[in-house]
Amino acid sequence: MKAYLGLYTARLETPARSLKEKRALIKPALERLKARFPVSAARLYGLDAWGFEVVGFSVLGNDPAWVEATLREAARFLAQNGGFRVALEEYRLEAFELDGLL
Repeated sequence: MKAYLGLYTARLETPARSLKEKRALIKPALERLKARFPVSAARLYGLDAWGFEVVGFSVLGNDPAWVEATLREAARFLAQNGGFRVALEEYRLEAFELDGLL
């Protein structure tokens, strides 16, 4: 049996003129994402830059089709529900054997 981990990372570009303004755009968008989808999300890089930030989230499950679909739906939701532009994005799906646990 396998478990599947879906990873999404994106560079978000913002019109913010300060770190406080940028945080007010990105942090609520990630909170809405986590409230709507079964993901774990984090701000990863660019926390000290006000023009961009790299964020990521992950999904874990036993069905690769569900993991990938959830990842893509969540990415679409994030892009449509924030005051920023998704400049670059990357999807990854990893499989892990569970045989040692069964």
